[in-house]
Amino acid sequence: MGVFQGSRDWGPLLTAMVTPFNADGGVDFAEAERLANFLVDNQNNSGIVVAGTTGESPTLSDSEKLELLRVVLSAVGNKAAVVFGAGTYDTNHSSHLCKLATDAGAHGIMLVSPYYSKPSQEGLYQHFKEVSSQTDLPVLIYNIQGRTAVNVETSTLKRLSDDVPNICAVKEASGNLAQISEVCTTMPEGFRVYSGDDILTLPVLSVGGIGVVSVAGHIIGKDIRKLIELFCSDGEVGSAIALNKKMIPLIQALFCTTNPTPIKYATALMGFRTSEYRLPIIPPNDAQKKQIENAMRAYGLLNTAAIAQ
Repeated sequence: MGVFQGSRDWGPLLTAMVTPFNADGGVDFAEAERLANFLVDNQNNSGIVVAGTTGESPTLSDSEKLELLRVVLSAVGNKAAVVFGAGTYDTNHSSHLCKLATDAGAHGIMLVSPYYSKPSQEGLYQHFKEVSSQTDLPVLIYNIQGRTAVNVETSTLKRLSDDVPNICAVKEASGNLAQISEVCTTMPEGFRVYSGDDILTLPVLSVGGIGVVSVAGHIIGKDIRKLIELFCSDGEVGSAIALNKKMIPLIQALFCTTNPTPIKYATALMGFRTSEYRLPIIPPNDAQKKQIENAMRAYGLLNTAAIAQ
């Protein structure tokens, strides 16, 4: 694996990393370092997103987010992209976090749509433009209407790309393949479209996407990376489809309840200290645990050498 140079090329597979907590509720930074190394060295991730929704970002303090960034940069920043989730529902706060992350050495910034506020398309444009102006780092827009109540329309994304040079990628989690197809067709050459849903990675690749910002990449990153390479580089469409079919039951299990509950349980089964949550996120119930365990066992994850040591 080559040394990451901090460019706009974050590669095809970024995993939004969970945040390990101690039993007393504090962030387990040592375990975060161990997990980051596992994601890059064992699971073939080309990048890591720190302080995203999967990392329970709404429950993290600014100081915790910045320390997580420093820890992950120190662990893997010379060999993988480290993108920081600076987006909040407050433009001033997002701008503040963006500047701090830039100073700390992040390789990129992820900005989710302001949640709860339900801004207009013009409000979205002004928000993303203002926050992105606080950094010279490449910026990834995160469109997830299911969590924010507002869709980033393609015309708004195109306007941002035209007017703000460092807005150069989108994590598309609208679940709307027609819209994602429109984005891939409309955005300028070099603008990178990532799937924001593991289960839609292959369909998004088929309409012009370049990869995925993943949750399942915690435990099947090698296969996700292989799927992307089979489809995009090797032209092995049939093999990519077969691998995708194998993944689907496991991915469904990893979303059997609100993310990141299932993936934290799954990584705990792989040997990581990720069994603690911060309210309002809660542990899986017994039925959910069984579904996750059965899917992982069927995939071969609980009886192979892949378990973290």
